[in-house]
Amino acid sequence: MFKKDLILRNPLRSFGRGGEEILSAGCFGAVLAPAGVGKTAFLVQLALNAMLQEKKVLHISLDEPVTKVSLWYAKLFQDLADRANLTKLDGVLEDLLPHRFIMTFKVEGFTVPKLEERLTDLTAQNIFHPEMVLIDGFPFGEADRERLMALKLLAGRLGVYVWFTVHTHRHEKPTAEGMPPALAQVSDLFDVVLQLEPKGADIAIEPLRGIAADAVENRLRLDPATMLIRDEA
Repeated sequence: MFKKDLILRNPLRSFGRGGEEILSAGCFGAVLAPAGVGKTAFLVQLALNAMLQEKKVLHISLDEPVTKVSLWYAKLFQDLADRANLTKLDGVLEDLLPHRFIMTFKVEGFTVPKLEERLTDLTAQNIFHPEMVLIDGFPFGEADRERLMALKLLAGRLGVYVWFTVHTHRHEKPTAEGMPPALAQVSDLFDVVLQLEPKGADIAIEPLRGIAADAVENRLRLDPATMLIRDEA
Protein backbone atom coordinates (compact mmCIF):
# COMPACT_ATOMS: atom_id res chain seq x y z
CA MET A 1 0.00 0.00 0.00
CA PHE A 2 2.69 2.48 1.05
CA LYS A 3 4.91 1.52 -1.88
CA LYS A 4 2.05 2.01 -4.35
CA ASP A 5 1.22 5.41 -2.84
CA LEU A 6 4.83 6.60 -3.12
CA ILE A 7 5.07 5.43 -6.75
CA LEU A 8 1.80 7.11 -7.73
CA ARG A 9 2.77 10.38 -6.04
CA ASN A 10 6.25 10.48 -7.51
CA PRO A 11 6.47 13.26 -10.16
CA LEU A 12 9.14 11.26 -12.01
CA ARG A 13 6.22 9.46 -13.67
CA SER A 14 5.91 12.59 -15.86
CA PHE A 15 9.04 11.45 -17.71
CA GLY A 16 7.71 7.95 -18.39
CA ARG A 17 5.51 6.74 -21.20
CA GLY A 18 2.58 4.72 -19.92
CA GLY A 19 4.57 3.33 -17.00
CA GLU A 20 7.67 2.48 -19.05
CA GLU A 21 11.15 3.45 -17.91
CA ILE A 22 12.76 6.63 -19.20
CA LEU A 23 15.70 4.54 -20.43
CA SER A 24 15.82 1.05 -21.89
CA ALA A 25 18.53 -1.58 -21.48
CA GLY A 26 21.92 -0.54 -22.85
CA CYS A 27 21.07 3.17 -22.84
CA PHE A 28 22.80 6.07 -21.07
CA GLY A 29 21.21 9.00 -19.24
CA ALA A 30 22.96 12.07 -17.82
CA VAL A 31 22.04 14.58 -15.11
CA LEU A 32 23.94 17.86 -15.56
CA ALA A 33 24.50 20.53 -12.91
CA PRO A 34 27.16 22.57 -11.12
CA ALA A 35 28.36 21.45 -7.70
CA GLY A 36 25.77 21.52 -4.93
CA VAL A 37 22.69 21.83 -7.16
CA GLY A 38 21.30 18.32 -6.54
CA LYS A 39 22.71 15.76 -8.96
CA THR A 40 23.15 13.02 -6.36
CA ALA A 41 19.73 13.71 -4.82
CA PHE A 42 18.14 13.39 -8.26
CA LEU A 43 19.85 10.05 -8.92
CA VAL A 44 18.82 8.70 -5.52
CA GLN A 45 15.18 9.57 -6.25
CA LEU A 46 15.43 7.75 -9.59
CA ALA A 47 16.80 4.78 -7.66
CA LEU A 48 14.13 4.88 -4.95
CA ASN A 49 11.39 4.95 -7.58
CA ALA A 50 12.93 1.87 -9.24
CA MET A 51 13.35 0.10 -5.89
CA LEU A 52 9.71 0.73 -5.00
CA GLN A 53 8.88 -1.15 -8.20
CA GLU A 54 11.17 -3.99 -7.02
CA LYS A 55 13.88 -3.30 -9.57
CA LYS A 56 17.52 -3.94 -8.67
CA VAL A 57 19.68 -0.80 -8.51
CA LEU A 58 23.49 -0.68 -8.45
CA HIS A 59 24.74 2.67 -7.11
CA ILE A 60 28.41 3.32 -7.96
CA SER A 61 29.98 6.26 -6.14
CA LEU A 62 33.35 7.67 -7.12
CA ASP A 63 33.07 10.55 -4.63
CA GLU A 64 31.56 9.36 -1.37
CA PRO A 65 31.82 6.35 0.99
CA VAL A 66 29.05 3.79 1.37
CA THR A 67 27.85 5.30 4.68
CA LYS A 68 27.27 8.73 3.14
CA VAL A 69 25.45 7.29 0.12
CA SER A 70 23.23 5.27 2.48
CA LEU A 71 22.35 8.45 4.38
CA TRP A 72 21.15 10.05 1.13
CA TYR A 73 18.70 7.18 0.64
CA ALA A 74 17.43 7.27 4.22
CA LYS A 75 16.94 11.05 4.22
CA LEU A 76 15.23 11.29 0.83
CA PHE A 77 12.97 8.31 1.50
CA GLN A 78 11.81 9.86 4.76
CA ASP A 79 11.30 13.25 3.10
CA LEU A 80 9.26 11.64 0.30
CA ALA A 81 7.10 9.86 2.87
CA ASP A 82 6.62 13.06 4.89
CA ARG A 83 5.62 15.02 1.81
CA ALA A 84 3.07 12.35 0.92
CA ASN A 85 1.74 12.43 4.52
CA LEU A 86 2.40 8.73 4.88
CA THR A 87 2.81 7.30 8.38
CA LYS A 88 3.62 3.88 9.84
CA LEU A 89 6.59 3.45 7.52
CA ASP A 90 8.65 1.42 9.99
CA GLY A 91 10.48 -1.28 8.07
CA VAL A 92 9.47 -0.10 4.59
CA LEU A 93 12.92 1.28 3.69
CA GLU A 94 14.55 -1.83 5.14
CA ASP A 95 12.35 -3.94 2.85
CA LEU A 96 13.63 -1.93 -0.13
CA LEU A 97 17.34 -2.23 0.66
CA PRO A 98 17.80 -5.74 -0.82
CA HIS A 99 16.99 -4.06 -4.15
CA ARG A 100 20.03 -1.77 -3.84
CA PHE A 101 23.75 -2.45 -3.86
CA ILE A 102 26.29 0.34 -3.24
CA MET A 103 29.73 0.01 -4.80
CA THR A 104 32.55 2.52 -4.35
CA PHE A 105 35.73 3.18 -6.28
CA LYS A 106 38.49 5.75 -6.14
CA VAL A 107 38.15 7.94 -9.24
CA GLU A 108 41.62 7.07 -10.44
CA GLY A 109 40.99 3.35 -9.84
CA PHE A 110 37.71 3.09 -11.74
CA THR A 111 38.08 1.04 -14.91
CA VAL A 112 35.59 -0.99 -16.93
CA PRO A 113 37.51 -4.28 -16.45
CA LYS A 114 37.49 -3.74 -12.66
CA LEU A 115 33.78 -2.97 -12.68
CA GLU A 116 33.04 -6.00 -14.84
CA GLU A 117 35.10 -8.22 -12.51
CA ARG A 118 33.19 -7.02 -9.44
CA LEU A 119 29.85 -7.37 -11.20
CA THR A 120 30.75 -10.89 -12.31
CA ASP A 121 31.51 -11.79 -8.69
CA LEU A 122 28.08 -10.53 -7.63
CA THR A 123 26.10 -12.21 -10.38
CA ALA A 124 28.02 -15.49 -10.46
CA GLN A 125 27.30 -16.00 -6.76
CA ASN A 126 23.70 -14.89 -7.26
CA ILE A 127 24.23 -12.05 -4.79
CA PHE A 128 22.90 -9.22 -6.94
CA HIS A 129 21.68 -8.84 -10.52
CA PRO A 130 21.28 -5.11 -11.34
CA GLU A 131 18.69 -3.74 -13.74
CA MET A 132 19.60 -0.07 -13.26
CA VAL A 133 23.07 1.40 -12.67
CA LEU A 134 23.93 4.84 -11.29
CA ILE A 135 27.45 6.24 -11.64
CA ASP A 136 28.02 9.32 -9.49
CA GLY A 137 31.25 11.25 -9.94
CA PHE A 138 32.50 9.95 -13.30
CA PRO A 139 35.34 12.22 -14.52
CA PHE A 140 34.10 13.36 -17.89
CA GLY A 141 36.57 14.63 -20.44
CA GLU A 142 37.81 14.02 -23.97
CA ALA A 143 40.08 11.18 -22.82
CA ASP A 144 37.11 9.21 -21.45
CA ARG A 145 35.30 8.43 -24.70
CA GLU A 146 36.89 5.00 -25.02
CA ARG A 147 35.97 4.14 -21.43
CA LEU A 148 32.38 5.29 -21.93
CA MET A 149 32.07 3.24 -25.09
CA ALA A 150 33.31 0.19 -23.17
CA LEU A 151 30.75 0.93 -20.44
CA LYS A 152 27.97 1.16 -23.01
CA LEU A 153 28.94 -2.22 -24.45
CA LEU A 154 28.99 -3.70 -20.92
CA ALA A 155 25.56 -2.21 -20.19
CA GLY A 156 24.21 -3.79 -23.36
CA ARG A 157 25.64 -7.20 -22.46
CA LEU A 158 24.20 -7.02 -18.95
CA GLY A 159 20.85 -5.64 -20.08
CA VAL A 160 21.04 -2.61 -17.76
CA TYR A 161 20.60 1.12 -18.30
CA VAL A 162 22.97 3.65 -16.76
CA TRP A 163 22.51 7.13 -15.29
CA PHE A 164 25.51 9.42 -14.78
CA THR A 165 26.01 12.70 -12.96
CA VAL A 166 27.92 15.29 -15.00
CA HIS A 167 29.62 18.15 -13.18
CA THR A 168 29.31 21.44 -15.09
CA HIS A 169 30.56 24.96 -14.45
CA ARG A 170 28.40 28.09 -14.51
CA HIS A 171 31.00 30.13 -16.38
CA GLU A 172 31.32 27.66 -19.28
CA LYS A 173 29.43 28.43 -22.46
CA PRO A 174 27.34 25.52 -23.82
CA THR A 175 27.71 24.24 -27.36
CA ALA A 176 25.19 25.11 -30.09
CA GLU A 177 23.36 21.90 -29.14
CA GLY A 178 23.08 23.16 -25.55
CA MET A 179 25.59 20.68 -24.13
CA PRO A 180 28.28 21.71 -21.63
CA PRO A 181 31.92 21.29 -22.69
CA ALA A 182 32.29 18.34 -20.26
CA LEU A 183 29.78 16.31 -22.29
CA ALA A 184 30.24 17.80 -25.76
CA GLN A 185 32.71 15.19 -27.06
CA VAL A 186 30.66 12.20 -25.87
CA SER A 187 27.07 13.48 -25.97
CA ASP A 188 26.24 11.17 -28.88
CA LEU A 189 26.57 8.22 -26.48
CA PHE A 190 23.70 9.53 -24.33
CA ASP A 191 20.04 8.84 -25.02
CA VAL A 192 18.57 11.17 -22.38
CA VAL A 193 20.17 14.35 -20.98
CA LEU A 194 18.59 16.39 -18.18
CA GLN A 195 19.91 19.67 -16.84
CA LEU A 196 19.35 21.01 -13.32
CA GLU A 197 19.27 24.79 -13.59
CA PRO A 198 18.67 27.21 -10.70
CA LYS A 199 15.81 29.57 -11.58
CA GLY A 200 14.58 31.94 -8.92
CA ALA A 201 13.72 30.07 -5.74
CA ASP A 202 13.65 26.69 -7.50
CA ILE A 203 15.88 24.40 -9.54
CA ALA A 204 14.38 23.62 -12.95
CA ILE A 205 14.77 20.14 -14.47
CA GLU A 206 15.20 20.83 -18.18
CA PRO A 207 15.24 18.03 -20.80
CA LEU A 208 18.05 18.61 -23.31
CA ARG A 209 17.77 15.31 -25.16
CA GLY A 210 15.53 12.26 -25.34
CA ILE A 211 12.45 13.85 -23.77
CA ALA A 212 10.55 16.60 -25.59
CA ALA A 213 9.80 19.48 -23.26
CA ASP A 214 6.19 19.60 -24.44
CA ALA A 215 5.81 15.86 -23.75
CA VAL A 216 6.34 16.32 -20.00
CA GLU A 217 3.00 16.37 -18.19
CA ASN A 218 4.06 19.07 -15.75
CA ARG A 219 7.16 21.19 -15.41
CA LEU A 220 9.46 19.51 -12.90
CA ARG A 221 11.45 21.31 -10.24
CA LEU A 222 13.95 20.36 -7.54
CA ASP A 223 13.16 21.98 -4.20
CA PRO A 224 16.49 23.48 -3.02
CA ALA A 225 15.45 23.09 0.64
CA THR A 226 14.71 19.35 0.53
CA MET A 227 16.19 18.37 -2.87
CA LEU A 228 12.90 16.58 -3.62
CA ILE A 229 11.54 16.49 -7.16
CA ARG A 230 8.12 18.09 -7.55
CA ASP A 231 5.90 19.23 -10.37
CA GLU A 232 3.98 22.48 -10.81
CA ALA A 233 0.59 20.85 -10.85
